[in-house]
Amino acid sequence: MASVTNTYARAFADAVFDGHHDPDKTLQEAQAVAELVAGSKELRAVWEAPSITAEQKRAVLDAIVARQGISRTVRNFVAVLIDHRRITFLGPIVKQFEQELNQRLGFTEAEITSAHDLDQPNRRSLEVQMEKLTGKKVRARYSLDESILGGAVVKIGSTIYDGSVRGQLERIKEAISS
Repeated sequence: MASVTNTYARAFADAVFDGHHDPDKTLQEAQAVAELVAGSKELRAVWEAPSITAEQKRAVLDAIVARQGISRTVRNFVAVLIDHRRITFLGPIVKQFEQELNQRLGFTEAEITSAHDLDQPNRRSLEVQMEKLTGKKVRARYSLDESILGGAVVKIGSTIYDGSVRGQLERIKEAISS
């Protein structure tokens, strides 16, 4: 599956950059289609059914595109997946496409967990610190976890930076016990 998702994600990214399309807008539209497919058992059944012709499947796609205002680029990409019977991989392909775009645009993704909702100046300050640390622009996703008590935990790739109160307490506990 990894090679399928990587191959299609790279090809889609190539099409976006070669066509000088807006990567962020294209990603948002692709994510919207992927969410629609993931949330509709009926739509998945139609697009995955071998008994329904590709033309009929594309007609359903065209109706969705017209209703949602989806770009021609995303429409054509989804049509390729339908035609090649790869529509079941749409979600993972879109996720890989996001990573491909981030890499090409010089971004890194950060998952930031805090005990309390951070206001915009604190979010920006944290992102600037992560940009200095990684040398890349940061796209951050925020979540809340009251169990960390305070501070924040930042995950970039497989690296975790634990600046939480809970993490500090655990390090103090380990230092005292040893």
